[in-house]
Amino acid sequence: MTASSGPDAASDAADSRHDFADEPVREIECNGVHYTLLGTAHVSQASVEAVRRHIAKGAFDAVAIELCQSRHRALTDADAWRSTDLFQIIRQGKANMMIASLALASYQRRIAEQFGIEPGAEMKAAMQCAEATELPLQLIDREIGITLRRTSRGLSWWQRWLLINGMILSLFSREKITEEDIERLKQGDILEETFGEFASASPELYESLIAERDRFMAARLRIDNEVRPGSRVLAVIGAGHLDGTARALEAGREPAAEVESLNQTPPPSRFWKFIPWLILVAVLTGFGIGFSRSPELGWSLVLTWVVINGGLSALGAAIARGHPLTVLTGLVAAPLTSLNPTIGAGMVTGAVEAWLRSPKVSDFEALRDDLAKVSGWWSNRVARVFLVFFLSNVGSVIGTWVAGLSMLRQLA
Repeated sequence: MTASSGPDAASDAADSRHDFADEPVREIECNGVHYTLLGTAHVSQASVEAVRRHIAKGAFDAVAIELCQSRHRALTDADAWRSTDLFQIIRQGKANMMIASLALASYQRRIAEQFGIEPGAEMKAAMQCAEATELPLQLIDREIGITLRRTSRGLSWWQRWLLINGMILSLFSREKITEEDIERLKQGDILEETFGEFASASPELYESLIAERDRFMAARLRIDNEVRPGSRVLAVIGAGHLDGTARALEAGREPAAEVESLNQTPPPSRFWKFIPWLILVAVLTGFGIGFSRSPELGWSLVLTWVVINGGLSALGAAIARGHPLTVLTGLVAAPLTSLNPTIGAGMVTGAVEAWLRSPKVSDFEALRDDLAKVSGWWSNRVARVFLVFFLSNVGSVIGTWVAGLSMLRQLA
């Protein structure tokens, strides 16, 4: 397994450099398959044209792109949102992943509005050209949900807090995207730029968002193409993945084992799994001590827990402009869900909001545009369900600690 060499390879590389102008290219020969790795900018019209020109030469047997099934569907199926079952997303505990996807969509939409080019346009061009020339299309990136879960599990609680806050701030930031941001995107990766902005120095973020995906895409390329020795494959990937994917192809790791390993989500820390149970034991113990001293103290502790925990969760739902019954649900549910390690307040309030204000077809159709405006997060029923989920959860978490400290003071 070697990189291509010799006069023919040098000529091919020179032709590629000419065709792609400033777009970087790597030519790799691996187990009888020739890979042309094209490093593109996700916000560059030049990259779009480079993809079209090279596929038009007709020298390839397949086209691979840096997309997973989910992102491919989001780019190609304009009606994908209409089939979204909000109840299922919340019930299955996928609401946080959906919020992350909305953050990515919001950031991409802002770029499109400001610079006149939709991020991922070069991937769309590759898909369209592959279809027009009847070339097989290969989706080689890892599922975004797995990438985000591995990112989260690889961070400390403090890094995770920075990442979540950075993500939420990016949703509502109205600062213009600078030319420097665009230049970073031309050399980097849109996932890294979206979610790594507030923790750019974290090696854990780089590992899961970039390095792991380099190895994953190299493994997928080998799995999809090694059954066809002698074929030529064009792989359209972000410029930030170019060198890493080339190195991974040359490293020769066993591809099936690599994909299986990189698709696994590390289990959560046992410490974090025990915290909800410790809270349950601590609160119930506090109630028990209070009532053993006097009924008045016991009921005072119960009132403190209900008012603070439920009140702050209800406040979160109100800030999200949830339905009045949703706000009332947060007030009643949060004191109970905080004592139930298997369910959060946001799961209850989000489900109630989705039931009371079921999104209309027009909400799904307008979602992409509404995500680019702060007001759109409150006016669009789809986005508002997730705002209710997130903010009522935040209120309940804060309320748990504030109420707990207040109870300790009363018992002291």
